[in-house]
Amino acid sequence: MKTPVLLGALWGDICGAPYEFSPERNAARINLAHPARAFTDDSVLTLAVAKAILEHRPYGETICELAHAYPRLGWGSTFRRVWLEENRAEPYGSFGNGAAMRVAPVGWAFNTVEDVLREAAASAACSHDHPLGILSAQAAALAVFLARKGQDKEAIRAAVETHTGWALTNSLKAVRAEAVVQGFDETWRAVPLALSAFLATASFEDCLRQTIALGGDADTQACIACAVAEAYYGVDEELAAQVLGFLDARLRNILLAFGAKFGR
Repeated sequence: MKTPVLLGALWGDICGAPYEFSPERNAARINLAHPARAFTDDSVLTLAVAKAILEHRPYGETICELAHAYPRLGWGSTFRRVWLEENRAEPYGSFGNGAAMRVAPVGWAFNTVEDVLREAAASAACSHDHPLGILSAQAAALAVFLARKGQDKEAIRAAVETHTGWALTNSLKAVRAEAVVQGFDETWRAVPLALSAFLATASFEDCLRQTIALGGDADTQACIACAVAEAYYGVDEELAAQVLGFLDARLRNILLAFGAKFGR
């Protein structure tokens, strides 16, 4: 039986959620059993992309379907207005981090760099059609793909930098300093920091704690960084049980079906 995947993205979202508006900058004080843990829109849309891949459906169609099934989650203001309130499932020029946080399934499901970049762009463009929104999704998916294929961190960093023109770092001190400067607002600038946080940490839990401790949009940053960390370090069955325990039946079934086809 295959171990489910996408656990890193979902667990990063679940554990980061309590700290999105109540930041804790000391990684050692991050409570990974916080009573306010919960899945957010990040998990829902990650699983929407997984569902689209499984069912060979357009990304926008499944994203819209699952978003409408969870209308009370903390959706971004423009996404909520356009996709939920106005019921217009169409792009709105976004260069936010929302396309990068939902793209992890692409890194697991496709088997060449060309396919990963193409599908990451398609998964982004239905809402985040700004070039930076698409580039951010491609960077996150590429990192997951290369980690899954056993590439080392230097190879992952080099490939992402070559594709994006970004300068990533493996210095946690530099990542923390840059996070303060950037403020972790909801733009593409947060994505290089999330990927750098993965590069700068030494284990899955270290990545989870340190990324949440950067502050700001903690659940989304941890969703992006820990998606790569899972592919790189692997996770155990205990984490799978914990993640499954937070999901309702609809989301759990998507996760299990995706894992059955694309899991380790």
